[in-house]
Amino acid sequence: MRCLLLLVVFFVAGPWKHPGEARPLVPAVMLFGDSLVDIGNNDYIQTAAKANFPPYGRDFQDHIATGRFCNGKVLSNFIGEALGFTGSPVAYLIPEASGENLLSGANFASAQSGYYDQTAHMYNVVPLSQQLEHFKEYRHKLVVQVGSNQAQSIISDSLYIISAGSNDYLFNYYVNPFIYKSQDQFSDLLIGILNNTVAVLYGMGARRIGVFSLPSFGCAPLAVTVFGHGGNDTCVTRLNNDAMRFNRKLSTSVELLSKRYHDLKIAVLDLYTPLYSLVTSPGSQGLEDSRRGCCGTGTVEATVFLCNPISIGTCPNATAYVFWDSVHPTEAANNVIADSLVDGINLLVM
Repeated sequence: MRCLLLLVVFFVAGPWKHPGEARPLVPAVMLFGDSLVDIGNNDYIQTAAKANFPPYGRDFQDHIATGRFCNGKVLSNFIGEALGFTGSPVAYLIPEASGENLLSGANFASAQSGYYDQTAHMYNVVPLSQQLEHFKEYRHKLVVQVGSNQAQSIISDSLYIISAGSNDYLFNYYVNPFIYKSQDQFSDLLIGILNNTVAVLYGMGARRIGVFSLPSFGCAPLAVTVFGHGGNDTCVTRLNNDAMRFNRKLSTSVELLSKRYHDLKIAVLDLYTPLYSLVTSPGSQGLEDSRRGCCGTGTVEATVFLCNPISIGTCPNATAYVFWDSVHPTEAANNVIADSLVDGINLLVM
């Protein structure tokens, strides 16, 4: 699938050599949301939701744990590379996020965040509303760097990615279900926040927005361990059904947004299908184990307390695993998922 995007780069920008050498398809990429795209913002806030320690980053460049919840690259890396960059744009909270480093965009995502600010507050991470405030700051810095006309051109032609919702369910709604009257009401709350987020981004100049669907989070080892009642099922059907209901509402909402803002390109980027396929048929993509995470026992590990340098049983070869820890995909799985997003991203950038 990625070959289609690379061919587009060839004809639009010249021969494809290495990431960053050809002219990118968009001037910049802006990323908002959670750990599926966060590359280290949480390293610079006071939270337990960090991944800046081994064995995270074990297979990343120079084997350094950068704050990515993965053994290597996350989706933002692969998306950036496919668009012609060297990887994800810079994490906004790091000291180096200034000057020319901001010209190719910024990554505002914060692991453990969601659409609902209360989810982020529960874990002391950066809520989506604050990520939007950071984007406002970014715009001002961009104007100082390149002037208002060029800054506006960068803002309007950039690709925006929103990755949120999984934490709202797994670490908020399912933990506190009595706070909300029904799953439908909770999903309506999240969709309303998405609509407002798109409106805010549009008002600040965004014109190309990709929204991740909810993945099949009922297949995550943590979900199976906690909500599977000790069964041997590959996935928890009830949780996946919740994700699918949300995704149907998301598709309807995105369609309405595209009609409301006639010059806005917006699309749902499906994470549910590729992850579900990896879990139920890992061998089709050259993987082997979809029931356990590579780190530790792979059943509940997802924080410093459970996936750490002395984790017992961490696998020697993560390329055979769908999940790195109990929630997050391995680099190998992220690569497959990113490939599946190419067609949707093509619709946004062309």
